[in-house]
Amino acid sequence: MAGLAPDIPVPVEIKLHRQSRMMEISFADGALFTLPFEYLRVYSPSAAVRGHGAGQEVLQTGKRTVDILGIDPVGNYAVKLTFSDGHDSGLYSWDVLYALGRDQERLWQDYLARLEAAGADRDVDLAAKPAAAGHSCHKH
Repeated sequence: MAGLAPDIPVPVEIKLHRQSRMMEISFADGALFTLPFEYLRVYSPSAAVRGHGAGQEVLQTGKRTVDILGIDPVGNYAVKLTFSDGHDSGLYSWDVLYALGRDQERLWQDYLARLEAAGADRDVDLAAKPAAAGHSCHKH
């Protein structure tokens, strides 16, 4: 089961820094990672983000200002994060969090490259439904 890999240390402390939108996580092996909320959101381990198989990943856009509204423990192997955009699926197991911390620079650069290739950006959520601007129903 995810989060129970024998070689992955367990967290000893998790702190949310809401003003800077960062999650600080310390592991038993001394590793300390500071992970932006946006990074955690775009690399959510949920099926809605990762898909159900290779090549089914869904590029997350417009997540620069996302907040974490809640963090709930799941057993002794993971946490569930609730984000301000309503996303709350996917369990962040200890091995997922450790890998996100360890590989942060490479994963972040990969994300930025995928955004650029798609002509998307961190500020506009392409999945959001646009409001019907200026629509009116007048009968003549």
